[in-house]
Amino acid sequence: MIQLKNLTLRRGTKVVLEGASLTLNPGEKVGLVGRNGAGKSSLFALLTGKLQADTGDVEVPAHWQVAEVAQDMPDTDEGATDFVLAGDRVLMAAHAALAEAEAADDGMAIAEAHHQIDQAGGFDARARAQALLLGLGFVTSQLDAPVNSFSGGWRMRLQLARALMCPADLMLLDEPTNHLDLDALVWLEAWLQRFEGTLLIISHDREFLDAVTRVTVHLEDARLTRYGGNYTRFEEMRAERMSQQQAAFERQQERIAQLARFIERFKAKASKARQAQSRVKALARMEKLAPVLTAADFHFEFREPANLPNPMLVLDGAGVGYRNPEGDTLILHDVNRSVLAGQRIGILGANGQGKSTLVKTIARTLPLLSGHITEGKGLAIGYFAQQELDVLHLADHPLQHMIRLARDVGPQAREQELRDFLGQFRFVGDMVMQPVGSMSGGEKARLVLAMLVWQRPNLLLLDEPTNHLDLTTREALSMALNEFEGTVMLVSHDRALLREVCDEFWLVAQGGVAPFDGDLDDYQRWLLDQSRERAQAQKVAANPVPVVTPAPVAKPARPDRRDPERQQRLDQARPLKKELAALDTQLAALNQEKLALETALASGEGSPDLWAQQGRRLKDIAEQLEQLESRWLEVSETLEQLAS
Repeated sequence: MIQLKNLTLRRGTKVVLEGASLTLNPGEKVGLVGRNGAGKSSLFALLTGKLQADTGDVEVPAHWQVAEVAQDMPDTDEGATDFVLAGDRVLMAAHAALAEAEAADDGMAIAEAHHQIDQAGGFDARARAQALLLGLGFVTSQLDAPVNSFSGGWRMRLQLARALMCPADLMLLDEPTNHLDLDALVWLEAWLQRFEGTLLIISHDREFLDAVTRVTVHLEDARLTRYGGNYTRFEEMRAERMSQQQAAFERQQERIAQLARFIERFKAKASKARQAQSRVKALARMEKLAPVLTAADFHFEFREPANLPNPMLVLDGAGVGYRNPEGDTLILHDVNRSVLAGQRIGILGANGQGKSTLVKTIARTLPLLSGHITEGKGLAIGYFAQQELDVLHLADHPLQHMIRLARDVGPQAREQELRDFLGQFRFVGDMVMQPVGSMSGGEKARLVLAMLVWQRPNLLLLDEPTNHLDLTTREALSMALNEFEGTVMLVSHDRALLREVCDEFWLVAQGGVAPFDGDLDDYQRWLLDQSRERAQAQKVAANPVPVVTPAPVAKPARPDRRDPERQQRLDQARPLKKELAALDTQLAALNQEKLALETALASGEGSPDLWAQQGRRLKDIAEQLEQLESRWLEVSETLEQLAS
């Protein structure tokens, strides 16, 4: 087991851990949570021996194999599979022993090395390495591609695969989901659930933690507190503990006030002086419980938009991609979608399919390659780039960013007003003058959020906004987005944020953009189906089989008409099926008319009277759609009940 005993750790002048104790049992899957900068990564460094405690003991079994994801960017022309294989240190040591034995022509040593390779699973190691790569989103053609041919995000996936390849007794994963899309994330969850060793994960993805961990360790105020249960259970237990602590604090304040009144009343009287002094000592001995500070002590809100054009924008036959000197690279083609006021759109799709490219094109940072984008009058876009460095100047401090933003974009403001505004985002005191390049990822992300809020957008384009945010800041972002009166378009692998914010989804896949009819659970099932189909196709391609003409299959027997209950259900379902078909036709016609009206309004053509007439018709259509959709759901549910 792992034991930390009365541990104190300092990093410079900061106390990261003080008097901390913790026990982790073999095979436990543990989530390590706490605010950014609390010291979680420092605790990992302690467990791997990279840091030494100032006082106290760290006990990790000496024979344990420890695996962690290297944080450096690999730069080698080694093939992807070979790079991942090198993560199995036991197997690599056995191969090295074999090479040494063969060089010495030592028969016994050669035999022993072969035995070690067999024990380490060398016969299927390459297949296991490639299975890891495929699970993390690589395709067959990339399995032997040089490592340095991949982008930064894909190289970090290679580092993750290399860590998973290690036959570890203890695995340390620091933000393993940051560079994963949803399909790879779902695969990783399933892999870690099967992992038999001890697992310690730092993550700000609550659904990932809920799926994988069964113990939660909270690092706060330089102390470690262990909770039995996943992250959701931790929140429940911590809330209960904080409630009890608040009640104890209030009771103690009453007792302190009572003792203080006694001391004040009797301290001047000689006959009671001794008794008063004893009460002073009792007061000093009492444990001072600090007032409870809720975890969500950071909150913010988006300012009310100056106007809400409807539609916000219309994409008509849009071609999206990149402009190159040698020719345009088209990634998405013939995109026909409308974005309306108040919509909450989650954009789904695997990495590389074009989600960020679509958002960048709408944000005007990439040119439209073909088609048209019609923007509503008064459209104000707030864009959070996946790489927040795209909009930050590393040498400048937060106040400089805000002064420049107020001057160039507006609204205008005095310096003190900008300082006060930055304070709402935890930039207080000297932090407003700290160069951005020296800030943590979470601090940079908060600065970008502050700059977005200041601009009063009516359309928010958020591309992976939570990559560097801790859980409490993610909660604050979720609350702010739900209160935002404008439109939100969100790309994120944070399923909790997508569930809490979005009420509809677009799927970016196979060069197009289409509405996704379902929720995130449906999307995860769709991803699994797609993965199974790809695996089956690869299996068939690798092992072609001769075509065999199937034998004639007997037609299924017709339902027994003599079963009165079954016949009654069939009779009840028949008119409902007709009604459902009619509803589908009506809904399709209304949606087509709605799209035509929205496009006409976005064009700005016509008279005010025509606009008013079109607006009234849009309102009527929205009411009809709501009624028809409600009836459609009722009929569908009834048919499902009859079928079951």
